[in-house]
Amino acid sequence: MQGARAIADPVRREILDLLHTAPLTAGAIAEYFAISRPAVSKHLRILTECGVVEVTAAGRQRIYALRTEPLTEVAAYLDRLLRPAMAGRLDALATEVARTRRERRTTRAESTSDIKEKPA
Repeated sequence: MQGARAIADPVRREILDLLHTAPLTAGAIAEYFAISRPAVSKHLRILTECGVVEVTAAGRQRIYALRTEPLTEVAAYLDRLLRPAMAGRLDALATEVARTRRERRTTRAESTSDIKEKPA
């Protein structure tokens, strides 16, 4: 179940969320994270190996797009496993995801403002 490997890491899950909106270049994806570009590239490689992301060349850029088909096996498994226990937990998960994203944006904004405030 390669889809499980794809979603095993929180950074990869967030990349999938980004690609759910629209295909993006590796550089555009890397801008969302405080980790290094090589680390983002490693996650993109894993997602590509798992088949949940496809990459196309557009000149010198590589465009990454989400492929949801490989995730259906994971979704079906989780649905079967968790259906009785799901009541209310998805709301809690959505709240936690929103809180984590908000904290990351705040951290990014603070680090950007720290750089701008330093005298030249």
